[in-house]
This record gives sequence, C-alpha cells and structure tokens, in this order.
Amino acid sequence: MKILFWGTPAYAVPSLDALAAAGHELVGVVSQPDRRRGRGKALMASPVKARALELGLPVFTPERIRREPGTQAELAGLGADASVVVAFGQLLPPPVLDQPPLGCWNGHGSLLPRWRGAAPIQWSLIEGDSHTGVGIMAMEPGLDTGPVLLERALPIGLLENASQLGRRLSALTAELLVEALPRIEAAGPGPEAERLARLGVRPQGQEGLTYARLLGKEDFQIDWRQPALTIHRLVMGLHPGAHTSWGDQRLRLLATEPLVERLADQLSPEGAALCAHPWPGAGEAEPGTVLALESGVGAVLATGGCPVLLREGQLAGRTASADRTLLQQLGLRPGDRLGEPSRFVMSADPHGPGPSRDR
Repeated sequence: MKILFWGTPAYAVPSLDALAAAGHELVGVVSQPDRRRGRGKALMASPVKARALELGLPVFTPERIRREPGTQAELAGLGADASVVVAFGQLLPPPVLDQPPLGCWNGHGSLLPRWRGAAPIQWSLIEGDSHTGVGIMAMEPGLDTGPVLLERALPIGLLENASQLGRRLSALTAELLVEALPRIEAAGPGPEAERLARLGVRPQGQEGLTYARLLGKEDFQIDWRQPALTIHRLVMGLHPGAHTSWGDQRLRLLATEPLVERLADQLSPEGAALCAHPWPGAGEAEPGTVLALESGVGAVLATGGCPVLLREGQLAGRTASADRTLLQQLGLRPGDRLGEPSRFVMSADPHGPGPSRDR
C-alpha cells in the first residue's frame, strides 16, 4: 500500500519503521515543525522527522495543516492509499481526512473511549488504571471519536512509569498497524460507511468516556498533603517531570513506592519490608518531612496518608541518582522537609552534597 505517515514524537518512530519493514510504500511523512529544545534552545527536528530523513523519505512540516490548503493539495498529489496517524499533534481537517481512498487510521494509546485526547498514557497512570492498551481507529473530524478496528489491552504495573509504559504501547501500536493494514487494503475503497461495514469496526459508545486533557505546569508540582498512592501515581504518570523543592533547588522525583500495606505484594522487596514498619510520628509529621533514611534504598517521607518511599531523583543541573547515591547527593536528615518554602542557603560548592542548613 501507499502510505502517508503522520507522527511527531519518539513514540511514533517504531510505527514508521514497522510500516517500512512490512514493505509498504511510504510516499511521505508529515510531522510538527522543528522546535527549540534543550538548554541551548537549538532548533531541532522531531524524532519522526529525523527518522524519516534517515530513511530518505519526503517530509512535510505544516504549522497548522487545517490552515494550509497549499500543503493539503501537495499531500493529495502524493496519491496515498491510506493515511496512518500516530501522535501527530494536530487534528486533521475534513479535506485531509477525505483524501485517501482507504481512509485515515490512527494508532491511539488507550482503550477507547477511555482517555481520548493528547495524554492518554499519563492519565491512565495518574488515575490508577489497572489496564490500558492500543486501538487502531478510523479517523473522524472529532477528537478520537472514530470506530475501532483493532484493539489490544496491556496490564499496568504499580511501579511502571510513563516512559516504560509508553515504550510498551509504542511497540504494540506498531504491531497492530502492521496487522490492520492488510485488512484495510482487502476491504477496498468505496463509500466510507460501506468500507467500515466490511471491516466490522466497533463504534465507540459513551460508557466509560474520559478525556486526557493537556497537562499544565501546575500538574507537575507535588503536593505532599495528598495520600501516598496519589503522589506515587503522579510521579510515575508524569515521569520524568514531577518535582518538588529541596531548599532552593528543584528536585525531580523519578521513582517512588507507596508504603501501603495492602499493596505490599506489588512493591519491591525493600518497599514491601518497609510497609510493615510502624513509622512513629508519621501521622503528626508535616507532609514532605523525612521520616527515615534507609541506606541503599531511599528516603521515607510523610504524606497526607501512609508514607512514601523516594527511590530515585534528580536535582536541577545534576545527574539522576538512586538509593544510596541519592541520599548522599541530597544530604537529607530525618526531620528535613521537601516542598516547603526555602529555609536554606546553597552550599558555596555547586558540586557539594546539597543545601547547607542555616537554622
């Protein structure tokens, strides 16, 4: 088949590779325009654009495809049989959706209609879903409203973060697209309703409908007054971006474990052992207070409920560290508190163990 591929982030690259490896003719790739990224704010291509150029494919980078009729006409001239969309980042307007005779198909990282929208992986973790998955959906003008052709579920582990889950869903998206396209080709062209009827697609209902709204800066700031499980889900769902403060520094929280006894069988052996600890004073301590330092494991912190174990973190400008190295880097002591207004001054040595106390 002649395929026009639409995608932007690293999540979509395995699908692009899989379609090329399956022998489909990729007539073009559409991706978001180059953006300024990193500390130097250098102009950088998206991961999909970079991979497409490596494959020698023509690339198009419309700022807003719905407002660029010239680009729409150029894409129509490529003669694609079908468009495949994986995390492109813009809604396709009706003239674009109507171009390919075999339709436009989207690989979406959730079990629709749950988590329509831009951040399904993050929200499935934040809300504590036990399962998620991938759906191959016929595209409509609405946001992820189309009928589903193929769908496959995956379990979510309690200690799995968004980066890890994203890699699994990315691989599954590529697998299902390769499986779906021969069926789409065999159904042939024709009026959309007839094509979809031949394919036996599943219309989405309203039951279980949720929207994965875009995340804002305020979502990434941890509120230690929340219960341990809520905090843990945020850390894993927003990986690697959830943060708090430690003195005058921003501390990214990269891995935690909620020390909730009923969840002990889903924790690491170290976390499970800590669940049985009584933690005297945990109920009276200010949320974010360091209750204990467990050598080789991490820091036990007070929350609005059970304690939470901080296992991996990253101070601004430093490398990520875990377990014993994390404790040495932060220089924490029992009674210290994360997330409070600064009561510290920075050490004169920028590579020192952390804030020096001015109490």
